Formats: sequence, structure tokens, C-alpha cells
Amino acid sequence: MSYPTPARRTRGVVDGAKISSGLKLLVLLVGLMWLSETVDTALNGRLDQYGIIARDPQGLFGILTAPFLHLGFGHLISNTLPLVTLGALIAVSGAMRLFAVTAIVTTLSGLGTWLISPPHTITIGASGLVFGYAAYLIARGLFNRRLGQVAVGAIVIIVWGSALLSSLLPQDGISWQGHLCGGIAGIFAAWVLSDDRPKAIAQRPVI
Repeated sequence: MSYPTPARRTRGVVDGAKISSGLKLLVLLVGLMWLSETVDTALNGRLDQYGIIARDPQGLFGILTAPFLHLGFGHLISNTLPLVTLGALIAVSGAMRLFAVTAIVTTLSGLGTWLISPPHTITIGASGLVFGYAAYLIARGLFNRRLGQVAVGAIVIIVWGSALLSSLLPQDGISWQGHLCGGIAGIFAAWVLSDDRPKAIAQRPVI
């Protein structure tokens, strides 16, 4: 005699906990950005010097700090909406997945920005992370071969595609290098974290 209902209930509880943990991590990340900008405003922008300083060995530390620094609240607000929306789509897969994507994108996009930006320019902001999240969501369905994820990627393209493409064009005061490297890092994260192999279906208990 089989009991499929308890198994489904257990899985539902686990999925709920996974989603909750992912969203909590996202709230923490965004909260740190707002806290950093509040402190930076109180210090008259002194924290902005800790961004990514291109081609400067001391500027490598900025790879970790740059996503949490912004050029005023207007800059932060413009990044917060897409970051929360795209991040939430990743967060439903759990805190570990959101952390892994964030770590990969932050590190690789930061290194790329450090390498190809004009020497000694300072890059700050979470826009590279936004591009990384978007590219990850667009590419993961292709690597995982899952129709639902492909559909999510298509929605991301429809909603943000034009804005993402226009942000890759060189503009004064805007780091297209960070946007480009963030997008590349997001695709890399989707490839590294892909799993298109169907999970083994556990046998239902029979008595």
C-alpha cells in the first residue's frame, strides 16, 4: 500500500523553507546596500573611494565592496527594483543558489571591470550584479533544458531586454564595462550551476 500524500507534503515544506531562506538572503543583501548608502551619505560620499579602482592592485578589494556602494540614493533606487525582482526569481531556488550566483557574478564581473575599465577609474554600484542576475535567468533554462526556466528567461528579455542592451552602449559616467562583465559572469554562473540531469525519483514506501 502506498502513501504518496505525506511525501508531497514533506516536499512542499522543504520547498517553502528553501524559498524563505533565499528571500531572506536577498533582503539582507539589499538591506546592506541601503545601510551602506545611508552611512556613505552621512560621511559625504567617503565610502565611494572603496569601489573597484581599475588596474590598481589596491582597487581589487573593491570587487567585494563595489556592489554595496552607490552614487547617491537615486542610483541605488534605480538598481534596487530590478535587483529585487530578478533576485527573487533566483531566490526561489534557495539561499545557497542565490549565494552561489551572487558570489560568481560579483567576483568575475568585478575582475573583468578591474581589467578593462580605463586605468584608475572607480566603479561602484550593483548594476553589474543586476546584469549578472538577468543573464543567469536567461541562460539557465538553456543549460538545464527546462521549459519553465526558458519561459522565465523569455519574460526577462521582454521586460528588461531593451534596457539591458542600451546600457551596454558607452555613456559618460556609466560603466558599460561592469554591465558587460556582469552579463558574461551571469552566463558563466548558469553554466557552472547547471543540472540538466533528471533527479532520481525516490520510490514510494510500500507496506
